[in-house]
Parts: sequence; C-alpha cells; structure tokens
Amino acid sequence: MNAPLLDVRSVAKAFRMHLRGGLELPVVRDVSFAVAPGECVVLGGPSGVGKSSILRMVYGNYGVDAGAILVRERETGALRDLGAGDPRAVIGLRRGSIAYVSQFLRAVPRVPALDVVAEPLLGRGIARAEAQARAAAMLHRLNLPAALHGLPPATFSGGEKQRVNIARGFLTDHPVLLLDEPTASLDAENRDVVVAMIREKLDGGTAILGIFHDEGVRDRVATRIVDVASFSAGRGRPVADTREARHASP
Repeated sequence: MNAPLLDVRSVAKAFRMHLRGGLELPVVRDVSFAVAPGECVVLGGPSGVGKSSILRMVYGNYGVDAGAILVRERETGALRDLGAGDPRAVIGLRRGSIAYVSQFLRAVPRVPALDVVAEPLLGRGIARAEAQARAAAMLHRLNLPAALHGLPPATFSGGEKQRVNIARGFLTDHPVLLLDEPTASLDAENRDVVVAMIREKLDGGTAILGIFHDEGVRDRVATRIVDVASFSAGRGRPVADTREARHASP
C-alpha cells in the first residue's frame, strides 16, 4: 500500500462545559486509522458516537486533547501534525493539502455563487477568468442553472446550496478530501453525479475520509469502513473494527 496521506494516531477528545463548572464530556479516545491514496474511508456507527467530531478535528476546526493528526504536505511530501493546533500549519494545509465539504455552506453575504466556488483557485494564484470558467463548468456538471451563478447562495434552496458547497470542495486537487454527508440534500440524479465525482477523485489518487448516512451512496464509494463506536469514550477499551466494502454498480 502507498504511504498514507492522512494518519490519525491515538486521538482523544472531550468537551468541557464551562457554564457547568468545567464538566467534562468524553467523546472519543484512542482513535487511530490511516487513509492512503485512492482510498475512501468511511466513518461509520450510530448518531452521537463522534463521527462529525473526528472529521472536524481532522480539518482543524476542533483541537485534540491527545494524539496526532498527520497530513502529508502537497508541496514537500512531509507529514505535518494538524492536531498540534498551530494556526499557520492549519492554514497552510487547508490551502494546499486538505479540503472539506461540510453539510452547511457558510458563504460571505452578497458574494455570487460563481465566486464562492472559484475562491480556492483564486487563493492559489489562478487567474480570475480561468478560475471562474472552471467553477462554472463544475456548477454545470452539478446541474445548477447558469442563471443562478451570479446570485448569492443565501437565496438558494438547501439542495442548491449543497451543490455550491460540493463544487467548491471538488474544484481543486487537494490530496486529502473530507466529506460530511455530501449527498444529504440532493435528489437521485445529483447523488449519481457526486458518486461519479468521488470515484474520479479516487482514481486520481485522492485520499477521502467521509460520513455517509445514505447507505446506497456509502456502498458505492467506500473502500473501507471504520466503526467509530469502537473509539467511543466510556465503552471500555476501544478496539479498531474495520470491514471492507465493495464498489457496487452505479
């Protein structure tokens, strides 16, 4: 197997409720797994076991209480510990190495959808005309009408906002891609489009870590499923439990 692009080692997380006298709520502990190029590792398990918390820690939105989250830098090939919480390291890794499609689009008000999608390319120094052309092509593939490209996503439906979110996350060639329920608000036609896009990323060597409550989509893209319940704090000593999942036909 190729060297992993993402390596999560013995990570632990608890939330502290300062308004409740510092009450500590353990979430996960001893979380360990790796994602190699061309793998789609899915975080599985029931609601509330910590799947979204793990994804947010991997992106640097949440700090870790213990352990390391190693991401391979696109430019140097070196592993950097995103879990250490260095803001400069987090910003640098997000710019070049790790992208995230969340469940919710948080766009700047009054910015057109086309510019929301193109922004990651502009941040890499791509000329505006080229960045917008690539963004428009991605939105077209996701069946967002051209008439909407110049409007701010705040005016869109939930499914339209999610397609803007997906277009933005898939537009770049980050080596690591995080997906948090990317198809939750989509109809069957657009779910099929996203499945095809995920497979193309995998064929190109992207390492994908995701959450998919849609079992049909999950079974079509997952190469491996990690049972997050095995890392859930307070359930005894956690043991990694993974199972292989085959690609199904579209």
